[in-house]
Amino acid sequence: MPQPPRLENKVAIITGSSSGLGRAIAVRYAQEGAKIVCADLTATARSQEEAVVTTHSLITQNGGSAIFMQTDVGDATQMEALVKAAVQEYGRLDILVNNAGISIEAKTPAVLHLTDETTWDTTMRVNVKSVFLGCKYALAQMLAQEPHSSGDRGWIVNISSIMGMIGGPENPSYCASKGAVSQLTRQMALDYAPHRIHANALCPGYTQTAIFKETTSNCTPWDELNRRHPLKGPGCPDDIAKMAVVLASDDASWVTGVCLPVDGGYTAR
Repeated sequence: MPQPPRLENKVAIITGSSSGLGRAIAVRYAQEGAKIVCADLTATARSQEEAVVTTHSLITQNGGSAIFMQTDVGDATQMEALVKAAVQEYGRLDILVNNAGISIEAKTPAVLHLTDETTWDTTMRVNVKSVFLGCKYALAQMLAQEPHSSGDRGWIVNISSIMGMIGGPENPSYCASKGAVSQLTRQMALDYAPHRIHANALCPGYTQTAIFKETTSNCTPWDELNRRHPLKGPGCPDDIAKMAVVLASDDASWVTGVCLPVDGGYTAR
């Protein structure tokens, strides 16, 4: 007997949705029945391959439901407006995926004493403050709305990184930002478990996105990264998206506070 879509009757916000991991997660969520609010600085993807069609158009063309909301994830007013837009369009908010992120050091690697203040501040604004703001407004909405029949009120999936667990080559601001995302996830999981809100993080290994191309060009060659991943080499965005579905579904009904490596065995070495 066919199983119903795992995210049926759920509304999800996904930041950084125009390309890479965000696009893959948005598409997977839509395939699993979720209504999607795509959020990014622009609806146009960074990569030429993905720029042919916007994420929300791709979803609607395939029978799903999606809207786009232009959002600067480091701006409190815009993040609050994003949550309000989701509720206005679909009536509630069930899932928040804090995916938006940058890695300035993928373009210009530098050890700590050579890292300028602008790099540090910009990285923290996009990678950490955005998670704080997204969760702040999403949690308030989840607490105010009726729970699902399961008793659960919401699911937060933060995109951290294996670089929040281990060190990486010449990227101190990125590593620090992802460590902060992971630890904030754990704290939220404890604080909101009594309210039946799940908070988990995915920690991708090297995944083939626009940042990955910059990394292989400026930091670590492809052959070296391939050698470091015991299972199949570097991953694809859909490898991460599949696990993002699990953490937002009833398959993870007894899971919270997890920072899950999805890395082809990279951190098992």
